[in-house]
Amino acid sequence: MTDAFVRPDVQMVLTMMAQSDQPLMSEVEPAAAREMYNMMATMLEADPVDLPRIQDFSCPGPAGDIALRLYDSQAERSAKTPVIIFYHGGGFVIGDLESHHSFCTYIAREMDIPVVAVDYRLAPEAPFPAAPLDSLAATRWVAANQDKLKLNISGMVPCGDSAGGNLALVVGQVLATEPAAVPIIAQFPIYPATRMDAEGGSMNEFAEGFLLTKESMEYFDRHYAPKDDDIYVSPYLGDLAKSPPTVLVTAGLDPLRDQGREYAADLVRNGVNTNFIEMPGIVHGFINIRKAVPSAARDVDKMIAAWKTLLSSLDS
Repeated sequence: MTDAFVRPDVQMVLTMMAQSDQPLMSEVEPAAAREMYNMMATMLEADPVDLPRIQDFSCPGPAGDIALRLYDSQAERSAKTPVIIFYHGGGFVIGDLESHHSFCTYIAREMDIPVVAVDYRLAPEAPFPAAPLDSLAATRWVAANQDKLKLNISGMVPCGDSAGGNLALVVGQVLATEPAAVPIIAQFPIYPATRMDAEGGSMNEFAEGFLLTKESMEYFDRHYAPKDDDIYVSPYLGDLAKSPPTVLVTAGLDPLRDQGREYAADLVRNGVNTNFIEMPGIVHGFINIRKAVPSAARDVDKMIAAWKTLLSSLDS
């Protein structure tokens, strides 16, 4: 356990979950864990916002079609625009387009740029490297199919939370050396997993009692079965100096906190334009608990402000 600062509204949710008689996700099969995850999102997450354009697409992938969902605060666009490519979190085992639907509607409205969410394959049915291969294929497809999307894309911004943050960094690294039809202009990883072999520090300090647990991480890892020496799961193995400008966000009460800090520091050491933000007193997964934890909504707004600032600086 830890004596780290915990916000009162965060503590209320942690206490509620500790008193629940529901099984842990790591104690059930992946199909049941996925249902539990989406049910938790409906209880804790803010409602979606209305948008004039929410449209489902699919694109070819390495093992069949990949579902995509486009969010836009404008019904039609003619001017050039960056696009956020969003990869959901969930340990590569849970999560889908629905689990992060509300968050994607919100960032599309607040950023006033299109967001394309990617429904990559999940483990154990599709273990590593299915998730990064699908994410890369979808990102390349978006860049090459602007007419189908009715968009004039000036640049792409990989973005995601947790496992999706890992995918955002992997996509950023791979497309830095093997470019898509449209360049990656920035990346927005949110409390990302950056290395599967991380030990000590925050991994131990927040191993239990803070939403994401050591047991659940081991559960995800068993199903995903990654190879730590592969850039498709370990983005730090790439040439970090080629990374795009970055806003990297961590949560103060997160087992993944230290690896996010270290990755941001490595980006800075390699001369990358990097804005590192740590949200104190809050847990991993805060983007999906904005209804239950009002301070999480303020964190999301702070993060979005940093995204806007970075993208505006690229235009100047």
